[in-house]
Amino acid sequence: MKRLLSQMLYRLQLPESWVIFFILGIIMMTFPFLHIFNKPVLLFGVPLLFLYLTAGWIISIIVIYLFMIASRHGSRPTDEKDEL
Repeated sequence: MKRLLSQMLYRLQLPESWVIFFILGIIMMTFPFLHIFNKPVLLFGVPLLFLYLTAGWIISIIVIYLFMIASRHGSRPTDEKDEL
């Protein structure tokens, strides 16, 4: 489990990961995707577009949090005893 976490944090440190998530965020806000969710449908009494934008916002916050953890993990000295 620690090895898997370490690999994930290493991959999030790569500049390519930052670019990929940025481009996915931009694509998520383009007209075709907004048009897909702009339907007169209520899910749990809430418009579908509102749920899409809210879920995207929450996912973006989680991704930024993971990038922060990865950048802190990369700046730690390697001889430190306690691991993340």
